[in-house]
Amino acid sequence: MTIRWGRSAAAVLLAAAVAVGVSGCGGQAEAEPKAAASSAKKPVSLEEATTAFEAAVAEFDVTDGCPSAVGECWDKMTAVMKPARELRKAMNAHKGTGPEFWSEAYVLIDTMEDGIAVGEDKFSNRPAVLGSAHDLVDWLAANPVK
Repeated sequence: MTIRWGRSAAAVLLAAAVAVGVSGCGGQAEAEPKAAASSAKKPVSLEEATTAFEAAVAEFDVTDGCPSAVGECWDKMTAVMKPARELRKAMNAHKGTGPEFWSEAYVLIDTMEDGIAVGEDKFSNRPAVLGSAHDLVDWLAANPVK
């Protein structure tokens, strides 16, 4: 009797494992390579990233900056932060310079990240994000990379 019960339990467990593998987690789709993973996006060049970042800061400037009311500048802060992150990736990938060259730029982007980490426009984080963005534009102008 014990042997028969053991075989039955093993058969039930095997059937359950097969059912979960087929229906619970995507089954066939999981065995196929994911398209997004196989087509990795080519990193943006340093020149493109710098231009995009400078354009985002210039766009902020021509739209008269932030309104005085708290909470109304988050979209502008995030619009400047996104190309700053792409710029960091391009700086990291640049073969002609090393991290020591970029150290001041990294500090400015880190300060921007600290300001954005607040998660909303609190007025007090505007200088960290937007002031550092302007300082980074100035740094990039004083330290051109060809």
